[in-house]
Amino acid sequence: LTRLTRLNIEKNDLARIPTAIRNLSTLTHLSFQSNHITKLQCSDFFNLPMLTELNLNSNKISKLKKCVLKDFPNLANFSAEENYLVLVHKETFNNMLNLTDLNIKSKSATNVENGAFDGLLNLRHLTFSQKYQSGGVISGLGHLERLVVFISTNEQTVVSKPMTFNISSLQELTIEVDRNVCIDQALCNLHNMTNLQVFSLDTFCCYIPSDTFLEAPHLQNVTITNCVEFSPDPDLFKTISELKFLDLSHNKIQNLNFFSTSTLTKLEKLILRNNKLRIINETIFETLPSLKYLDLSENPFACDCSNAGFIIWVIKNKQVQVVNAFQYRCSSPLSLDGQFLLDFKVQLCWEGTRLFCFLFSSGLVLFTLLSSFIYHFMRWRLVYGFYLLQAFLYDSKKKKQESPSVYDAFVSYNVHNEDWVYGELVPELEEQQGWKLCLHHRDFQPGNSKPGYVYICMYLYFRAATVACVEFNDVFCSREHSIPFYQIRKLVRSHTYLSWNQARGSKALFWEKVQRALESGHNPVANPNPHAANL
Repeated sequence: LTRLTRLNIEKNDLARIPTAIRNLSTLTHLSFQSNHITKLQCSDFFNLPMLTELNLNSNKISKLKKCVLKDFPNLANFSAEENYLVLVHKETFNNMLNLTDLNIKSKSATNVENGAFDGLLNLRHLTFSQKYQSGGVISGLGHLERLVVFISTNEQTVVSKPMTFNISSLQELTIEVDRNVCIDQALCNLHNMTNLQVFSLDTFCCYIPSDTFLEAPHLQNVTITNCVEFSPDPDLFKTISELKFLDLSHNKIQNLNFFSTSTLTKLEKLILRNNKLRIINETIFETLPSLKYLDLSENPFACDCSNAGFIIWVIKNKQVQVVNAFQYRCSSPLSLDGQFLLDFKVQLCWEGTRLFCFLFSSGLVLFTLLSSFIYHFMRWRLVYGFYLLQAFLYDSKKKKQESPSVYDAFVSYNVHNEDWVYGELVPELEEQQGWKLCLHHRDFQPGNSKPGYVYICMYLYFRAATVACVEFNDVFCSREHSIPFYQIRKLVRSHTYLSWNQARGSKALFWEKVQRALESGHNPVANPNPHAANL
């Protein structure tokens, strides 16, 4: 057998390594997979200098001595998966400088000592089982690209210090726990993982700190599955904006609020199978603009109006493929249990809204019509009421201050009649008869509202003389006449007035009638309105 390069002795009942393989100096590939080998001796692989691949999978090996692997200078691939390794000593693989692939995943809890992988300078892929022990450090593997760790725990597991991974070359990291044990603090720390692109956690994650991925900013694929209780912090994914694939299946997630502030603008594939999602807020997916694939299978959806927006979004959106959406079933209410989610009649949800919109729009139309009607026909009454109230408040304030009345009457006139007022009216009433008149060009205080001042004067002094003429129908004077005397319009129309043009021949009689009107507080004919005497 001087030229033998490959030897496979698999699926036999060998309990030990046969001595016949020793000194096969040309052998490059050797496999004893699926036998019953329980123990390895230091001389079992004597003089196999060319061996590059050794397979001891699916046996019953419990201990891996350092001397067994000391003479493999060219070994590149060593696999002892599915054995019963209890302990891996420090520097067990120290002499295997060319080893690139190492797999020692065990069926039993394995205690891997710190430094067990020292010296594996060219290792690319590593898979091993680890009996959980606080403070384990995986470092020093400068070329490692893929790492798979199977952690064994029990119900009494107490985590005092998380396992630390510090491998800058690592591109893929997978951590699995063999049972559902809720660990209430971080199980691992990631340091200096600048090249990490794939990260997978399985069967644990009661608590994942928000800064878990802080030193792994280039992650593109994250899988977190089979967690006992998982309620991610909204900041958990903020530092991995390059993420393209996210699988959060089998985690009992009840809502997707943690996506509301996410920065996953490049996420293309999202899997949320078999969680506890009942109600989906479709606006959450607006924070994932690149999303193309969404899987929400096996969730207990509620078939009611709270999911109406999501149902419409699933049917109408053209960017995201919602996988098997037509197979999603209802879990509540009981009357719809087992029916298809997309068969729910969302139109029923808008009936109340339609009635509300109808009533609101009808009320708005009626309000607009009523407002227009009031403005067109009653606007001066409203203005009058406003200034009347303002005058009343002003009067109340003056009464409290016990301020005496300054004027006897207020004169309302147009600017075209100003010469007559100052040439005829003022000399007669103020100089001859002794009345104190209030004239807006002479007596109004600067800075006050002119219309408001007019109405306050009319309200306070109880006498108003209106000088009416053709020019009186300008903007201000017409309001000055119509608003204050709106209530006595019928009286003005049905009773006489004093005419200057008709009294030019008997001015004395005219001024006598004016004096009597001011003294009585009424016009020449009986005026029932106590607030004004109109001339």
